[in-house]
Amino acid sequence: MSSKNLATVTNELIESYGNTAKNVINAYRVGNERAVAYVDQSWAAAVKKTGTRLSLEVRGNAVAAQKKFSGFYARGVELTSDGADVAVNKAVEIAGKGVNQVAANASQFEKATGVKLHALAVAAVPAAQAVTKVVAKMEAQSGVLANKIAGKTAKVKVAAVKRAVAKKAVRTRKAA
Repeated sequence: MSSKNLATVTNELIESYGNTAKNVINAYRVGNERAVAYVDQSWAAAVKKTGTRLSLEVRGNAVAAQKKFSGFYARGVELTSDGADVAVNKAVEIAGKGVNQVAANASQFEKATGVKLHALAVAAVPAAQAVTKVVAKMEAQSGVLANKIAGKTAKVKVAAVKRAVAKKAVRTRKAA
């Protein structure tokens, strides 16, 4: 296993949280799209069920009004989820830059204060890596959740993990 510094592990952790947030946003988006489709179908079925008790014009107006309301709602979901995506991307970007800046200025801090941070940073890496593994599992499960909400007919674009995954060694048995 390659040794990583604290800044690299922290940036991986930030990216993983960002991907989890994007998966939750996608679940929100797709879940609301399905809800709108269900309400539209239910409304149309209810209007159709009224049969001749309502005039053709009233039934047409009722379906058109429902579609208009659904359109407004869907547009609101689209705008809020797109805005949330942008906010998450910006937060991940700023946090990553902040971590890199702190890492770059650590030597200046050590010179100014006389406090050695390198040993502390090295000691913190295993804990940060452990947290990153837990968060990566949470990230994967959020992708599964988003796809469950999307249903069988749709596949949600799950936020991609950009970091390399360590491969486990596989034992093989030799034939006698």
